Amino acid sequence: MEDIDRLAAEYATARAAEPPVGRLRAAVSWSAIAAGAVGMAAFSLILLTLGTGLGLSSLSPWPGSGAHARTFGVAAIIWICVTQVMSAGLGGYLAGRLRRHWPGIGTDETHFRDTAHGFLAWALATLVSAAILTSAISGLAREGVSVGAQSAERMASGTGALNRGNALAAYSTWPLGYLIDGMLRPAAGTAAPAAPADTSGADQVLATAQQKQEIARIFLNSLPAGGALSPEDTDYVTRIVAQKTGLSTTDARARVATTWSRLQEKAQAEESAARAAVETARKATVHVTLWLFISLLMGAFAASLMATIGGRMREF
Repeated sequence: MEDIDRLAAEYATARAAEPPVGRLRAAVSWSAIAAGAVGMAAFSLILLTLGTGLGLSSLSPWPGSGAHARTFGVAAIIWICVTQVMSAGLGGYLAGRLRRHWPGIGTDETHFRDTAHGFLAWALATLVSAAILTSAISGLAREGVSVGAQSAERMASGTGALNRGNALAAYSTWPLGYLIDGMLRPAAGTAAPAAPADTSGADQVLATAQQKQEIARIFLNSLPAGGALSPEDTDYVTRIVAQKTGLSTTDARARVATTWSRLQEKAQAEESAARAAVETARKATVHVTLWLFISLLMGAFAASLMATIGGRMREF
């Protein structure tokens, strides 16, 4: 009887020393998931930093040297996929290897829980990385807007240069300023009419700048319509050209028409180039987004698979 009481007391003591069954059989080990996510994010940052360094080292501003743009793009896609697989595999393995022991459950349930741990570690690391990248991109965008506003203020303050004698600075833009200068250039063998004797050189420069500014406003006002200049504008600009170049009215009108046609061609060429750039950017964005989607799927699969391997090694 004493032996039975002693064995019962020892069993009770052993049972009391055991951890609660609920803690042993908790289906999710969030500490292991967090550890795997941290390891995944850190290793992904290391690999991305290495890839950035290797990518920049393969580029060169000199023609004929460095990697081709298509080759660089393919290498970048491969590196992103490799980064996802390696970092996700490490994070999934840590989540599976560090999770707590589950006694009394079947092999299939253990396999499912290990897979879920790897997937949750990958999901947590992806969400944290996305939040950090979104914050960084938003900060860069705000900085860019601030710089743009400061540049706009500087440009606005620079318009006062006309009142300080630096009138020609407003026509340094291309191609409008170049075309207007060429239109007002005296023809070969033709001397431009002399300015009035009571007009100083500074006044002549300022008057010429004001006329160029007026012609620029006339051209820019009619350019969006895509048609010809109005008869009133054509006659007015023709008189200015004839006065500045010494050409006849017919030749001056022909020069105005030629300049207007060249301005329309350049505007259409710039518009076509801008549309082509937008289309190229759209296609590149679609391409990158699809490959990023594929790399994320590869990372989720690698994390889930390596978590099962880590969990199996945890059991043995």
